[in-house]
Amino acid sequence: MNLEQLTEFFRWMTVINVSLLLLSTGLVILLKGIMCRFHGQLFGVKEESVAVTVYGYLGLYKVLVILFCIAPYISLLLIQ
Repeated sequence: MNLEQLTEFFRWMTVINVSLLLLSTGLVILLKGIMCRFHGQLFGVKEESVAVTVYGYLGLYKVLVILFCIAPYISLLLIQ
């Protein structure tokens, strides 16, 4: 695998993961009440706990996307 293929791989990995992050965030913003009720009933937890858990999930996912997708992609662009 050469440098160009690796850069393409990280580019598409970044596009896919950022798209999933934006979609998840948008759905949480638009459907917060429905989502909290549904997951609260499904897992037997309070609606407030669901909101905090989802917020933590989105924050962790964002950090992981930056760390494992965006940063390597930018590094590959810089060394080309």
